[in-house]
Amino acid sequence: MSESTLCILQISTMDMGGGAEKIAWDLFKSYRSLGHRSWLAVGTKNSQDPDVFVIPKSSKLHSPVISSVINKLPHAIYVVKKIDLLTNPGRILSIFKGHEDFDHPGIRSILDQTPELPDILNCHNLHGGYFDLRALTWLSHRVPTVLTLHDAWLLSGHCAHSFDCERWKTGCGNCPNLSIYPAIRRDATAYNWQRKAEIYRKSWLYVITPCQWLMDKVDQSILKSEIVASKVIPNGVDLKVFHSTERIEARKELGLPADAKILLFAANGIRKNIWKDYRTLQSALADIAKTGKKVLCVALGEGASPEHIGDVEIQFIPYQKDPNKVARYYQSADIYVHPSRADTFPTTVLEALACGIPVVASEVGGIPEQVIEGKTGFLVPVGDASMMAERILLLLEDDGLRRKMGILAAEDAAQRFGLERMVAEYLQFYQTILQRE
Repeated sequence: MSESTLCILQISTMDMGGGAEKIAWDLFKSYRSLGHRSWLAVGTKNSQDPDVFVIPKSSKLHSPVISSVINKLPHAIYVVKKIDLLTNPGRILSIFKGHEDFDHPGIRSILDQTPELPDILNCHNLHGGYFDLRALTWLSHRVPTVLTLHDAWLLSGHCAHSFDCERWKTGCGNCPNLSIYPAIRRDATAYNWQRKAEIYRKSWLYVITPCQWLMDKVDQSILKSEIVASKVIPNGVDLKVFHSTERIEARKELGLPADAKILLFAANGIRKNIWKDYRTLQSALADIAKTGKKVLCVALGEGASPEHIGDVEIQFIPYQKDPNKVARYYQSADIYVHPSRADTFPTTVLEALACGIPVVASEVGGIPEQVIEGKTGFLVPVGDASMMAERILLLLEDDGLRRKMGILAAEDAAQRFGLERMVAEYLQFYQTILQRE
C-alpha cells in the first residue's frame, strides 16, 4: 500500500437500495474514481458491477461455481437463502426463540473474495439476514474495522429505532414492541443485547455516525467502552446531480403542471413505511384542503392510485433508480415535506436542500442537524399535523420567503452536505486509523 492509495472493502445490505445503501454505494464508486481499490460486499446484489460481490450465504453451499452464478445472476441468491434455511433446522429453532439471526457462516470467506487483503473494512447496516455479527471479532483483529451506523440496531436487543423506549441503555428485556424492524418472534431481547455486548468486548472497532444525535446514543450504549476511536461524518449527496435549476423545465420534463403548488415527499414504501408518518401527512393535507388551496403532493417511492382530499391531490410515483430523474422531482417541487416517526439522517432531506427546496420536517433524530430552523426550512413536533400544515401554508403563500429559504438551503447544502466532502472525511479517518494501527 502506498500512502496515497488504499484498498477498501465495504459491507452493506445491498448495493442499490435506500438511504443507507446509497451512502455505501456512493462511497464505493467515489473511492474507485479517486484511484483507490474499492470493493462492495453485499447480502443482495442488484447491479452488474464487477467490484460488487455477494457474501456467501453458507460455507456449506459456497463454492466458486455457486459464487460465479450468484454474481452474474444476483436473484439466484434468494434460492440459495431458501435452501440454506430449509437445510438448517438449528437456525430455524434459533429464530423461533427470538434470537437475532447471526447464522451466516459464509461471512468467514469474505476476505478471500478480494484480490488482496483490504487496508480498511467499513461495515454499514449489518441487519437484514446476511451477516454473522460474531464475525466482527475475527474480522476486526485481521483488518481495521469501521462500523458506520445508519440506525441504532447495534445498540439494542433487536430494533433499528427504539422510539421512546430506552431499555437499550440497560440491557433490554420486556420489549414493548417485538414487531419493530428487524422483528423477532419472541422476547429474547435481553439475550440478544448481552450477546452483542460480548461480541463488542472481544472486538477492536472504530465507529462513524452521520450525526451527533446518533453518536450521543452510542455514548450511552454497550458499544461505547469498546470503541477505539469515533467520528461524526455527515452524509453527503452528489451536488453535480442534486442542485437547483429552473422549476418550469423540471416540471415540463416530468409532465407536472407548470402553475401548480407542488409538495414532495420521498421514501421507500410511502404508506407502509413504519419509520415515516404518512398519517400525519394526510392530516396536514386535510387541514390545507380546508383552506380551499389547490395543492399537488407528489409521493415518490410507491406506485398507487392517486388520492384526493378536497382540492389536494396525492400522486404516487414508483421508486426511481436513476438519481438524475429523482433530482428532477426535487427540482420541480415548491416544498419538500418529511413527516417521520423515527429517522437518523435522511438522504432525502439532504437531496431536497441541495436542490434549493425548503424543507418542512418532523423534529426527530438527526434532522435538526440538517434543517436550520427558520432559515432553510421548518421543524415540527412528531405527529403535529396542524403545525406541519401551518408551516407549509406559510411557505406556499409567501413566495419571497420560500425563494429566500431555497437559496439558503442550496448554499448550506453545498458547504455541509456535498459528496466530495463526505468522501474526503472518510478517507482522512481511514488514514488516521492506519497510522494508529
